[in-house]
Amino acid sequence: ILTRKMREDALELRQLVREGKDPSARREAMLAEIYNALRVLYGQPPKTFDFEYTDKDGNFVGIDVDIMAAVAADQGFKYELKSLGWDAAIAACKSKQANAMIAGASIKQDRIDSGWIFSDGYYTATQCMTVRTDSDIKGFGDLSGKAVAVKTGTMGATYAESLKDQYGFTTQAGEIAIITEAVRSGAVKGCITELCVAQSVSDNNPGEFQIIADNLSEEQIKAVANLNSTKLIEEVNKIIDEFTASDDYSALVVKWFG
Repeated sequence: ILTRKMREDALELRQLVREGKDPSARREAMLAEIYNALRVLYGQPPKTFDFEYTDKDGNFVGIDVDIMAAVAADQGFKYELKSLGWDAAIAACKSKQANAMIAGASIKQDRIDSGWIFSDGYYTATQCMTVRTDSDIKGFGDLSGKAVAVKTGTMGATYAESLKDQYGFTTQAGEIAIITEAVRSGAVKGCITELCVAQSVSDNNPGEFQIIADNLSEEQIKAVANLNSTKLIEEVNKIIDEFTASDDYSALVVKWFG
């Protein structure tokens, strides 16, 4: 049903373009309808993918979770981990209900300007472009006049925005569940996301997707402390530096990202 709806939406958008009309408002409405349908069927889509998520048994798992557990075991301290979602986690840090968050956070200037304090990096994420296996898109040069999906609020979205005028494509932002369906249905021609996310989507949907451009840009993934918690970040950095040099850290990277 969802695939049929997205195909119908794609036909409607193409007709609007042929008629010389701006499809942007209608496209956003369509994405909202699809998002709400998925939310009703499957629950709220996760804000992140691979770094942390809830498994089928309700356990909170992911590389961030494993890193926190390994560091705590090595350093001999206790902690309480709460799954709050991105916005709620930021609010908890600002109000000092939480001491810090570890959630695959990327550095952005506006975040620094608003008072966020970032730790040293504990993982280097690279961006890539993914298309359907049967797609005729071979690179950015084939995207003129087409739409590309990006994950909301990520460096992949920022990277796509920096290229869209050069290559003549438009961008559509959404969460990973939405943009995966958009690529699958043909509503967009591809998506730009973190490589680990794209690999996970491809592995979970054998034969449907292919990565045609990787290592597009790199960013260091950070932990974030309470605003103005300089002392806490100094302590976190010491732990990160020691842990990322260990065999335990290397094993976790292989476990989650191959």
